[in-house]
Amino acid sequence: MASFRIIGENACKAKNEIAASSSGVRNSALEEIAKALDKHRRNILDQNRIDVKNADAMGIKSSLVDRVYLNEKRIDGMIDGVNKLISLEDPIGVIEGGVIRPNGLRIVKKRVPMGVIGIIYESRPNVTVDAASLCIKSGNAVILRGGKEAIYSNTVMVEIMREAVSKAGLPRDSIQLITDTTRDSAVSMMKANGVIDLLIPRGGAGLINSVVQNATVPVIETGVGNCHIYVDSDANIGMAIDIIDNAKTSRPGVCNAAETLIVHKSVAEELLPALKKRLDKSNVQLRGCELTRMILGDIIIPAAESDYKEEFLDYILAVRVVDNIYDAIEHIRRYSTGHSECIVTDNIHAAELFQNSIDAAAVYVNASTRFTDGFEFGLGAEIGISTQKLHARGPMGIKELTTYKYLINGNGQIRE
Repeated sequence: MASFRIIGENACKAKNEIAASSSGVRNSALEEIAKALDKHRRNILDQNRIDVKNADAMGIKSSLVDRVYLNEKRIDGMIDGVNKLISLEDPIGVIEGGVIRPNGLRIVKKRVPMGVIGIIYESRPNVTVDAASLCIKSGNAVILRGGKEAIYSNTVMVEIMREAVSKAGLPRDSIQLITDTTRDSAVSMMKANGVIDLLIPRGGAGLINSVVQNATVPVIETGVGNCHIYVDSDANIGMAIDIIDNAKTSRPGVCNAAETLIVHKSVAEELLPALKKRLDKSNVQLRGCELTRMILGDIIIPAAESDYKEEFLDYILAVRVVDNIYDAIEHIRRYSTGHSECIVTDNIHAAELFQNSIDAAAVYVNASTRFTDGFEFGLGAEIGISTQKLHARGPMGIKELTTYKYLINGNGQIRE
């Protein structure tokens, strides 16, 4: 494995070439990536089976092993994401505004690539393709550092993509993978001032907090999702059950899965027994407040304070019954990580109050939190879901991987 110094030097060389490339060349590179992933899918699946086997051997819980697992459908999804990026408008070179000053200076604001993007992530090998293709589309070089859980899958896919972009005329080092999965390699990226222009961590709270607290390069905080669903007094109960089931069980190991259910007391006796019957099909464990246990019985585990703070990433759902929407809003404000929050209601005033009162990247009315995703938002793919406010928030697509510069043209002006 090349040292990080060499990887950084290669990335800095590549970023200049890819930044100067045309939109057509970068789209051709994405076309080559899509074709190569399709052509080599059998090899990818073979390597992924090794990762899954190793993850099982490490005792990783099943919902997180699912994040490592690839199949034909998930490879199709990665390819589809790359192809959708091709059709998106290229942000590079877009003039976002301009002015002619009284002294005759012409000033324009032009969108440009960030430079070198670093990604530290865990488990999910699809991030390897999503991140690399987004960086290529937005004119950036990328340094990837995945976790040990998916190292075989990541290694083969990066080699496939490096060969693909070189066929289109871009440097192979536009995409690089750090195969050292120890903490040392992560620290090298966190301290890579002068090499990495933007570092994005994707993973659990431990990883993200470590990067935010220790990095000296610019960082975007992503991903931790303690997501809530509040069922209002005016909710359609059948709709609420469908939304909760989807948000909790479709993929419990991802950051946009629901972790806490809040229920208005006026509908709790109707909703909770029917919901438990549905969630029992997926063996979801409920941890409830005193009122929840009064309705569903002592079989429900008492919810501790820590349960309302937890991103379970598992078949576990914390439940609380509240007196009114204001109590629900207060609970969410207290425990939310600013990711995705939802209200189920047929009352337009309650919906507006909820959306105006909740401070999160995505605030839903009558829809599953599972839609917080770059692909679902029409971004083609995402490089992460930002839970901060500067400079990006929510699913981050190609525009969020760019910055801008001012171009000033004069004819001899000097400042007095």
